[in-house]
Amino acid sequence: MHPKALLQACSDLLEQVLKFEHPADAVVSRWFREHRNLGPRERATLTETVYAVLRRKLLFEHLARSGSGSRARRLAILGFHGDRDFLKSALDEAEKRWLDACDAVQPAELLEPHRHNLPEWLAQPLRQQLGDEFQALAESLNQPAPLDVRVNVLTDKREDVRHELELAGLQAAPTPYSPWGLRLDGKPALARLDAFARGAIEVQDEGSQLLSLLLEARRGEMVVDFCAGAGGKTLALGAAMRNTGRLYAFDTSAHRLDALKPRLARSRLSNVHPAAIAHERDDRIKRLAGKIDRVIVDAPCSGLGTLRRNPDLKWRQGPQVVQEMAQLQAAILRSAARLLKPGGRLVYATCSLLPDENEAIAQAFSADMPGFSPLPVAGILQHLGIAGDRLTSGGSAGDQYLRLWPHRHGTDGFFAAAWQRA
Repeated sequence: MHPKALLQACSDLLEQVLKFEHPADAVVSRWFREHRNLGPRERATLTETVYAVLRRKLLFEHLARSGSGSRARRLAILGFHGDRDFLKSALDEAEKRWLDACDAVQPAELLEPHRHNLPEWLAQPLRQQLGDEFQALAESLNQPAPLDVRVNVLTDKREDVRHELELAGLQAAPTPYSPWGLRLDGKPALARLDAFARGAIEVQDEGSQLLSLLLEARRGEMVVDFCAGAGGKTLALGAAMRNTGRLYAFDTSAHRLDALKPRLARSRLSNVHPAAIAHERDDRIKRLAGKIDRVIVDAPCSGLGTLRRNPDLKWRQGPQVVQEMAQLQAAILRSAARLLKPGGRLVYATCSLLPDENEAIAQAFSADMPGFSPLPVAGILQHLGIAGDRLTSGGSAGDQYLRLWPHRHGTDGFFAAAWQRA
């Protein structure tokens, strides 16, 4: 595609994304369906340009004020993913001079919001939690996430799969914490690989794998993934159970559960039972009350721990969303807890960075439900042979909770707490 045409396409797509009426990935996918003439390189340029602008929106909007042309075009120029000379061949002389001036701006010359690129409602609680580490977190959130896959331990061994991927020309290294994971270089087309087609690997962030490990699901047990979504943790749990017992995958969205079906077929699991429920008090839940060995609640949340993948979330949401989510999370956790039999384990998790969705929910549950004893996450990780001292929350919470941060651990941001029913 001609440079001018590609830059114009970036500008047009950005204009749609920046309305924030729908998730960015949905807008981009729809754009590609409507423009099927685009090749893989053009698609990559469009996608990465959009996400670069979303990640550094405050900075780029600050710099864009001194430029000319439409707002979307200026932002597309600043975020353009590709060769600089290629980009400049699409610009007039005034735009070239403006871009050179923008490139010459040093970080030390910028105001703090233009360095961290977070809305203040989000920056403030993160700054309060992390202190001197705040800028490191902010910078990590502005980087693309790595590609992690989970090896299906029911059918394959991690080292065998790593070697297979290497023979296919892909570099993969064992994930630092999860014994199931591999981290791949770049973003290869996994669907073309035999390892993917036969269910030996599934895309899953290492942090999400650790949440599944915390449940320690075992052979022959009754287990519930209460907010299963597309089933990433469900599949990990089913494999850990060695395809025995009974694993329920509940979710209020039948559409999300539909996405589990092809993954389930590849996994060779027969112990998984997906079921759409109307709400957390559904009759299906009542019938299983007191019968379940282990329950994981990966609760609906703001998703702010996934900003490397979904940077539009910080612009599409606000503090009111966090408050609404916290009420829902508390209700879901209490309902899920009713499923457990005496001695059963409950794990509550989110992919949020904020205490209101994490520690506050866990502490309130412990206070209101004396029949559930908190389990220090560090002890569970130690039992699993995972270096738990580096993964727990620290501070006043000590080893009680799992706390994963992109800048510390290279994972998405995750939180988890665990209890045992008396």
